[in-house]
Amino acid sequence: MGEENHTGPLQFILLDVSPQPEHQHLFALLFLTMYLLILLGNLLIVLLVYSDAHLLHTPMYFFLSHLSLADVGFASVIVPKMLQNLLFQVNTISYGGCFLQMYFYIAFGNTDSFILTSMAYDRYVAICHPLHYATRMNHKRCLLLVVGCWLLASLHSLLYTLLMSHLTFCSSQEIPQFFCEIYPLLGLACSDTSTVKTTAQIEGFLDVLGPFFLIVISYVYIFYTILNVPSTNGKRKAFSTCGSHLAVVVLFYGTLCWVYLQPTSSRKSDQSSIVASLMYTVVTPMLNPFIYTLRNKEMKAALRR
Repeated sequence: MGEENHTGPLQFILLDVSPQPEHQHLFALLFLTMYLLILLGNLLIVLLVYSDAHLLHTPMYFFLSHLSLADVGFASVIVPKMLQNLLFQVNTISYGGCFLQMYFYIAFGNTDSFILTSMAYDRYVAICHPLHYATRMNHKRCLLLVVGCWLLASLHSLLYTLLMSHLTFCSSQEIPQFFCEIYPLLGLACSDTSTVKTTAQIEGFLDVLGPFFLIVISYVYIFYTILNVPSTNGKRKAFSTCGSHLAVVVLFYGTLCWVYLQPTSSRKSDQSSIVASLMYTVVTPMLNPFIYTLRNKEMKAALRR
């Protein structure tokens, strides 16, 4: 039994994004281009917000800058290692490297989720309680919300990483995913995983759907308020202020639910989960800057300045 189990340093083998070796370099070029767009688009938003005093003191753009930082971190945890695998066929990752990747993947992913929820609350106050907006969404409260998002996400990630680090892993080291994720790693454990699974099913379920339901409730009130606006022009303006955020929410949570709310038995072999994982780890962080800036006059004006 001692020959089959590993508790000390070992390596895991990650899954190839493309099962066809002849397409590896083509995929590498595609994902490198997408990664550069992620860095360029999101860091440009951060630069614009923090170089423009007006944008910095607007809660929506303050939250957006932190969403962009989280997106850069989220993609940077996954894509560079994936590019290394594609270009040099180095599909192994150390035990420590795997858990480090899992920690930051969960931390940045949850930060994204919590900040999107804070942005929904900001839109709710702006549309449903416009007279109290300046007092409810002052800079101090926005700062506390952002700090809370980062801190809560980090603690959540630390909980899972500590629970996973106490598991014993069997001789099978092939992770059926292109990065270190909780559920594929659980499939490699040969010790009791009931505690981690129960935590993932209960706390993880609340962690994914809790923020989503808060966003849905916010938008129910928002849409109800907008429908009562007598002016057509007023309705159009109100819808335009939350359209970009709503598009990002649908894209982010749609792919997230596709991966984590499917039956456990299909997670390991279903190739569609790999496509969904690529959607929220690469495609969503790349599209967010375009969604928020293409039709945004204030961002365009800040760019010109």
